[in-house]
Amino acid sequence: MLSEPTIAQTYSVAGTGGRLDASAVSGGENLGEMNVIVANPEEPGSEVLAMARVRDALDLVPDVTYAIEQPQLFTFANPLEVEISGLNLADLGSVADALVAKMVESQAFADVESSWLPGYPELQIEFDHERIAALGLTVPEVAKRVVDKIRGNVPTTFNLQDKKIDIRLRVAEEERDSILDVADLVINPEAAVQVRLGTVARVETVQGPADIQRVGQQRVVIVSAEPRSGDLAAAADLAERLLAEIAHPPGVRSFVGGQNEEMEGSFRSLQFALILALILVYLVMASLFESLVHPMSIMLTIPFAMVGAIFGLWATSTPISVVVFIGLILLVGIVVNNAIVLVDRVNELRREEGLSKDDALIAGAQQRLRPILMTTATTVLGLLPMALGLGEASELRTPMAITVIGGLLLSTLLTLVLIPVAYKLLDRTS
Repeated sequence: MLSEPTIAQTYSVAGTGGRLDASAVSGGENLGEMNVIVANPEEPGSEVLAMARVRDALDLVPDVTYAIEQPQLFTFANPLEVEISGLNLADLGSVADALVAKMVESQAFADVESSWLPGYPELQIEFDHERIAALGLTVPEVAKRVVDKIRGNVPTTFNLQDKKIDIRLRVAEEERDSILDVADLVINPEAAVQVRLGTVARVETVQGPADIQRVGQQRVVIVSAEPRSGDLAAAADLAERLLAEIAHPPGVRSFVGGQNEEMEGSFRSLQFALILALILVYLVMASLFESLVHPMSIMLTIPFAMVGAIFGLWATSTPISVVVFIGLILLVGIVVNNAIVLVDRVNELRREEGLSKDDALIAGAQQRLRPILMTTATTVLGLLPMALGLGEASELRTPMAITVIGGLLLSTLLTLVLIPVAYKLLDRTS
């Protein structure tokens, strides 16, 4: 593994170990954990390539089950989780198996794993309610009698020195060691005509699940995966299309969660924050200019700034993310600065020097050209290293810088053209 140029260092813990934090969940003779340090984490795609190398190496090990995870800063959920809920475990397992097969076949997901795993054989008893009611009994009463006969009950204890030993009463072992013996248990010993369990119930041996997970008191099976492309939104859309192709039995529901669910919640919150930022910016400018018209002409630069941000994201193939929305909120407060400088100077020329509206617009644009260009240039050049992805963890900052730079450049070009035109049309005074 160390011979790979993309991997700088690895360290692992296998078996029970001697750590103080060893537990039955994260440790054991059949469990191990390996941490991989990437040689050049600042290079785009270096982590994805290293994960592919590790995945190829583990695929050569027979009967190994593994999960590859990246350290997350803001969440502990899996990148993509499909939650399948319902009452019938067999139906949940069939939907989960079909989804896993389709996700593997699409080759768009890696580390596809389902929580539906086969368990050990177990004895199941399915009661016939009508027959039990005809005997004057109830299902809980019959079930308790069967449990008492097989598992037994403890009416008292036996004291031996300082120990208390349970005295357990149940039927003999040779009368409960097979499915036929269980079906032959008497469920109404006090009645004149005794009835066997097999008469009022179906006793069978089935393979039960390894474990039963519940979310909101509902039985669930969780299918987790990681997108190979790194685009979580596209992977979630593909997972939803695959789910739509699978026939769901009655009572079975499914939806895509994990980090995708958190991302959608963050998008909704940031959309509200963006709208609130627009309202607050307008109210602040309206109070400062003591006018509702002039702030409206300034606000017209924001839609064009959004167009510039979208064009910058498209040109650099940057997907929409939470960081992009943060950049848009930041852009709302930045792009209005140039327009405020221009409109304020135009009002000053009309008020103090008595210029006409047209003359004030021409003079104001000429006088504020250099400050506007200087402000834009300093902001763009300051964000340029961040947009180029220089430094560690640059993937968290680059989308925000690209958003701000794209929106600011286009809004600056239109400020000297759009703002005077909007000012002239909206302001009715001469």
